[in-house]
Amino acid sequence: MRSRLGKGLLAAVLVAPLTFAGTAHADSPSNAVRKLVRAVKGENVKRHLKVLDLIGKANGNTRVDGTRGYNLSRDYVASVLRLAGYKVTIQPFEFDFEGYKTPPVLQRTSPEPKSFAHVTEFNEVGASATGAVTAQVQPVDVVLPPPATPGSTSGCEAADFAGFTRGNIALIQRGTCGFADKVANAVAAGASAVIIFNEGQPGRTTARVNPAIGENVPVPVFFTSFGVGNELASKPGTTVKVSFDKLAEKRTTYNVLAESRWGDDDNVVMAGAHLDSVQPGPGINDNGSGTGGVLEVALQMARHKTANKVRFGFWGGEEFGLLGSNHYVANLTEQEKAKIALYLNFDMIASPNYTYEVYDGDGDVFGTPGPAGSAQIEKDFQAFYTSRGLQYKASEFDGRSDYKAFIDAGIPGGGLFTGAEKVKTEEEAKIWGGTAGIEYDPCYHAPCDTIKNIDDTALDVNSDAIATLMGTYAFSTDAVNGVRAAGPRKSGAARLSVDGHSHDKV
Repeated sequence: MRSRLGKGLLAAVLVAPLTFAGTAHADSPSNAVRKLVRAVKGENVKRHLKVLDLIGKANGNTRVDGTRGYNLSRDYVASVLRLAGYKVTIQPFEFDFEGYKTPPVLQRTSPEPKSFAHVTEFNEVGASATGAVTAQVQPVDVVLPPPATPGSTSGCEAADFAGFTRGNIALIQRGTCGFADKVANAVAAGASAVIIFNEGQPGRTTARVNPAIGENVPVPVFFTSFGVGNELASKPGTTVKVSFDKLAEKRTTYNVLAESRWGDDDNVVMAGAHLDSVQPGPGINDNGSGTGGVLEVALQMARHKTANKVRFGFWGGEEFGLLGSNHYVANLTEQEKAKIALYLNFDMIASPNYTYEVYDGDGDVFGTPGPAGSAQIEKDFQAFYTSRGLQYKASEFDGRSDYKAFIDAGIPGGGLFTGAEKVKTEEEAKIWGGTAGIEYDPCYHAPCDTIKNIDDTALDVNSDAIATLMGTYAFSTDAVNGVRAAGPRKSGAARLSVDGHSHDKV
């Protein structure tokens, strides 16, 4: 099932193949890799991002799964890959969509009416109830200014709500006990809604989190930055409006898979990126950047006959819990899994306040190694940055992106990352430039994650990194897997599963 492309998007689809037109041909591995890297230009990668941005703009500023915006993204990627000569498969699957019908609202109604920005200043909590409430805000045992170290017990005990007026909106500070405990105590005290705000220490001031508060909470629950909470608490008698129009339903989304028509069927080199965005924004860094980098590398690789088969996955449902990649791997036979030599993942490779990060495949920094071969992939990415005179750091291999299903199946994995919601340090700013004290991506999961939210240098450099490793492994995976006998490669032992997309509990 395909959605119709508008004239502008159709033109983009038709023009894009001009950058990779040509017949696949044999070449020496070293020459092929050099040619591939030269052909993968940042400006051409960005063209794909511009198309995704146009799709978002034309469809409610989102490319979330189960919408026309996502389906047009799927069609664009599938179309250019087919034109490049790949065997393309569209893999549908059902999922539980959880979002909203209209964007959530947080407004101060008095004194001095003011609307706060969804996502960048506040976000709804997933288990929150649907509802609209206008009432007085009542701070509950908040500590302002905040203590020097995290330690607020706001809302942790039922006694904190002594004197709480039923029907008011409870304003609670993040602190030592679980979010679920704070919300349960507020509900028991008769709160009509709950606003939890960050405690206020450096690093906990503006960081956006998705609190775990249990299920079937009977009132709307929002989480805000420290700045918003501090503002609401500073004036007694402040009233606010909160509104959350929750939507939960079954939907269908899709993976896009593209495979070369040449190369060793028993030794498949695979790269992937998630294609979907969150509902609040079009997701051009998260993860149009990874999608664009992988897509352009695939298009340019179509010009080279490689020894190994190459396969590219563009995953749906990542933002709902890595659903697409999990679905794909779960539906492979053991023999099909054994044929995948390695998997490379690219999720957010052009953050505007970037660092260059390589997944910690050997576990020497964070203590969670990948399957055998992952350490070599990490070394190869490190060697790429070193060859460019660039510094890098390790990124935790913690299962938060689509590599999780592959490494859980014992397939060597690796990839790149440029940072999301965490705050850049002074030391990192000295190394990579940018601004200390703000997030690597201030528009992470926000409406402003548009084409303006991309760092062109990081996009260009990391697309070359994708090309370098994919090109190298497309001719030989011996460094990763060892010299193999004829027949399917044997996967390494499966590692312990790591929960992806975890929720903060305190």
